[in-house]
Amino acid sequence: MTKKYPTLAWILFLALSMIWGSSFILIKKGLTSLNPEEVAALRIASASLVLLPFAAKRIKEINKKNIASLILVGFLGSLLPAFFFALAQTKLPSALTGIMNALTPFFTIIISVLFFREKPEKRVYFGVILGFLGTLFLISTRENGQISFNCYAFFVVAATILYGINANLIKHYLNFMKSLSIASLSLIMIGPLAIIYLLFLTPFSAHIHEPKVLIASCYIIILGVFGTALALILFNKMVQLTNAVFSTSVTYLIPIISVFWGFIDGEQLSLLQLISMLTIMTGIFIANSKKGIKKSV
Repeated sequence: MTKKYPTLAWILFLALSMIWGSSFILIKKGLTSLNPEEVAALRIASASLVLLPFAAKRIKEINKKNIASLILVGFLGSLLPAFFFALAQTKLPSALTGIMNALTPFFTIIISVLFFREKPEKRVYFGVILGFLGTLFLISTRENGQISFNCYAFFVVAATILYGINANLIKHYLNFMKSLSIASLSLIMIGPLAIIYLLFLTPFSAHIHEPKVLIASCYIIILGVFGTALALILFNKMVQLTNAVFSTSVTYLIPIISVFWGFIDGEQLSLLQLISMLTIMTGIFIANSKKGIKKSV
């Protein structure tokens, strides 16, 4: 019997799809005048500052039972992916990066099988294989249809692996905590590192007064506030309402939103790249079938 998810879960699903689908164009705009390290550090710094008041009220919730998991969630779910995506988009179009983000549910499934005793049916394996084949074609094809492999795609793959690990960590080790607590506490643990890195290890302080840098910074602050801080709260709440696989399936709509923004910004995708996107999304649909994965007892 198919499980019926609450209405709130579907509202969160749509909201996250819009927010995260718009993240890649914001990163692109930020990279016009900031380097990838500045983009990533500013994104996390702004997100952590927004959530600081919430974290201050919940600081007593940190204990020996959850501190390691919170630190891991901060690093794996926010800090490292922020750097990986910014680095990737120095050589990849925002639309292509958004499409590749659809690998997240595949890695969520793989991690759940390898480390959390999930038992997938054969169609799940087929869906994962189909998704990876679509990704292989996607990263091996340029906008003009020519075959040319882009190694910067591996940064996106690495980020989606971390997202898959993060979703499982939240579901299995932090499900007893409220979503706002997880988001705020995990971010304040990595926020100081991002702020120190931004101010002392990048040229950000030296050129923030320049108009073009200020505009680029505004794009990234918007990304940090909405695409990281708010999105983390919504995502963690959705994981708790449903499961890790359903939650990471926001990647169904993220490619569509990212392609839309890319098109508005003048990006083009070849027919083969569009076919690859459909192949990936078909793989997600097959692999994410509710009856496709069962918990081992």
